[in-house]
Amino acid sequence: MTGLTTHVLDTARGTPAQGLRIDLYRLSSDSREKLTSVATNADGRVDGGPMLIDESFVAGEYELVFHAGEYLRTTGQALPEPAFLDVIPIRFGIADTTAHYHVPLLLSPYGYSTYRGS
Repeated sequence: MTGLTTHVLDTARGTPAQGLRIDLYRLSSDSREKLTSVATNADGRVDGGPMLIDESFVAGEYELVFHAGEYLRTTGQALPEPAFLDVIPIRFGIADTTAHYHVPLLLSPYGYSTYRGS
């Protein structure tokens, strides 16, 4: 499989992060083009397959913007105001359009991690 996928796990609650809004942007030296806005399903994944696939899956620089604070508030997790983590941007590059790029987010109110998954 080729394309770009993501998923989000709420490590504070030990569950997938359902209903977390994610925006995807394509970056260039002087612009930031919004490609899509999605929300995670009950499994913390995006419905409908890869966020980028086929002709839209091109080499370049991208940014996933995870609206973590919005999600954490809806789950009732106690957050200070302003929240320590509100919007989490993850910038990454796609070099090989014959490969699968998976960018997961492990999230809690005070920390996160990501990696290139499989």
